[in-house]
Amino acid sequence: MRQSILAFAARRLVATLPVLAGAVVFVFVVMRLLPADPAAFLVSGPQGGAEQIAALRARLGLDRSIPEQLAIYVRDVAGGDLGRSTTTGEPVLADLMARLPASLELTVTAFLLALVAGIALGTAAAFRPGSMIDHGCRLIGTAGASLPGFVVGLCLIYVFYVRLGWSPEPVGRLDGLLDPPSALTGFLLIDSAMAGDWTAWRSAAGHLVLPAATMALFALAPLARITRAAMIEVLASDYVRTARALDLPAGLVIVQYGLRNAAVPIVTTLGLIFSYMLGANVLVEKVFAWPGIGSYALDAVLSADYAPIQGFVLLVAASFAVVNLGVDILYGLLDPRARIRP
Repeated sequence: MRQSILAFAARRLVATLPVLAGAVVFVFVVMRLLPADPAAFLVSGPQGGAEQIAALRARLGLDRSIPEQLAIYVRDVAGGDLGRSTTTGEPVLADLMARLPASLELTVTAFLLALVAGIALGTAAAFRPGSMIDHGCRLIGTAGASLPGFVVGLCLIYVFYVRLGWSPEPVGRLDGLLDPPSALTGFLLIDSAMAGDWTAWRSAAGHLVLPAATMALFALAPLARITRAAMIEVLASDYVRTARALDLPAGLVIVQYGLRNAAVPIVTTLGLIFSYMLGANVLVEKVFAWPGIGSYALDAVLSADYAPIQGFVLLVAASFAVVNLGVDILYGLLDPRARIRP
């Protein structure tokens, strides 16, 4: 079985390499198709002229042919060089690594909230079809799928910060008067706990609630729907009816016979949701002034800064590939038929 799993993982790993290569070429081509000229944007002003723009284009390598630019870009990416941001003046890789923990802390927290609430809500709705819980599950699924994340975020800010005053100011990850703890992991909750600074921990947790709830509602909708559909199908099976006829405990029926057999579509959905959340939190981060990779990429778009946009897209594509690889391996563990070579 161990050799079968390793062979299956190796095949899936090889299959992800063309995806990453295609992402590199795709992001390069898309950036070159944008109408904005970064050289003209950076030289704009009364002192800017055609000579200054041409000189900057030559320094940025934009005066070369497209195939030559692509070859240079692929070489740099293979060497771990994602370019330098003209906005911050720092290497893009360093900027992304400095901001990635903030995005991961937000994404992981929202993902865990959606995981617990979505599976619980979908399971409860499947056990009582047509009940108020079932209708509530459908309502939440419809709202989460139709409402944009930034609209939900603004509504939560208005209710819990402006009207009720329960939430701290929705700006950043920590109160402005507090010093951040030593950056051991980049996760403020973990770093504050390790440093024993519970004042900073409470502040970080308070700033995390609203943006995490905003993203969790988006992820909750598809997860609750998939869980409900998978559980309804499993609960209608012969082995579940037999377990109920034997008067087994409801918790055993749900976990052992229900969720375990419905896990394959749920796990697949979880992988897609987590990957999408990491790249789709751009507007949520901007609404809450969250210093993550999403707001960094949006600032780069507004500044016509090519390198950070390319680095952000490549990072998200790599996260998609890694998460989907993990989902494929877990899928193979849950269903041995997936390990059989087609």
